[in-house]
Amino acid sequence: MVTFLRKRILSSAVPLVCVVLGVFFLARMTGDPVDLYLPLSATAEQRAEFSAAQGFDLSVPAQLWNYLADATRLDFGTSLRTGQSATEMVLDAFPVTLQLAGVTMLLAITGAVLIGSLAAYRPNSLVDRIAGLLSMTAASIPDFWFAVMGVLVFGVSLAWLPTSGTLGGPEVWVLPVATLLIRPFGVLVQVVRGSMVSALSAPYVKVARAKGATPQRVIFGHALRNAVTPVLTVAGDLTVGLVNGAVIVETIFGWPGIGKLMIDSILQRDFAVLQAAVLMTAVTIFALNILVDVCHALTDPRVRQAVPA
Repeated sequence: MVTFLRKRILSSAVPLVCVVLGVFFLARMTGDPVDLYLPLSATAEQRAEFSAAQGFDLSVPAQLWNYLADATRLDFGTSLRTGQSATEMVLDAFPVTLQLAGVTMLLAITGAVLIGSLAAYRPNSLVDRIAGLLSMTAASIPDFWFAVMGVLVFGVSLAWLPTSGTLGGPEVWVLPVATLLIRPFGVLVQVVRGSMVSALSAPYVKVARAKGATPQRVIFGHALRNAVTPVLTVAGDLTVGLVNGAVIVETIFGWPGIGKLMIDSILQRDFAVLQAAVLMTAVTIFALNILVDVCHALTDPRVRQAVPA
């Protein structure tokens, strides 16, 4: 397992370095912050003073060196918009995104296991066909369209649910969670059903049925235990996707997470906050991918054995 983990970390380090460098150069392609934060009537001296204070007067290689040196200390400077520490702003926003993604995946996995297992227990039944239709539909709906329709129907037309912010009771979670939930739920139902159909046809399951085991015992006590590996793998990949997909959902619903912080930073050319947010997101995705691979290796020894020493 140590060899597997070491190989996996080394193979993921290259994309992480590419992200760190990419965000530095792409951020500077959005324009000069001086044009945004100083009035048109600003003099050349004022512009030069502002650039020098923020380090924008240095050459690009010098700025890159300072950026990398500060990043190793988790010091990304201060926000041009608020004057706050960029690192503190990211650390305040990121737990909000993780909470949203965590609640979404918990509901998606729970619902998918129940519905997918029920559909697999009676293949080609009415329940199986309905589950297949709903899951395929859910997996195909674009999240941004679902979000806009949710705001239009439940927020504007019916006025049942709030359309932005986090102030309030559980109702503020409904539209953001539902938007993020719909695609992972549809995908996981299909994965659970496929894995459970194979597991339920195994000889040991047939023996358990012949001995009079209840359907609940057959599904959750025997079959699900051996069908969980592909479900965990796909669920981990979907969780990584939720962290990325939160950008759209948080922007639409005004959810104060890392996605909205990124969009605001891009629009305001707030390089320090943008670099900190992207790096934090990249590191989180890096860690989640490692965790998924470790879980896969723990549940399937063949994965560990396939990694050369």
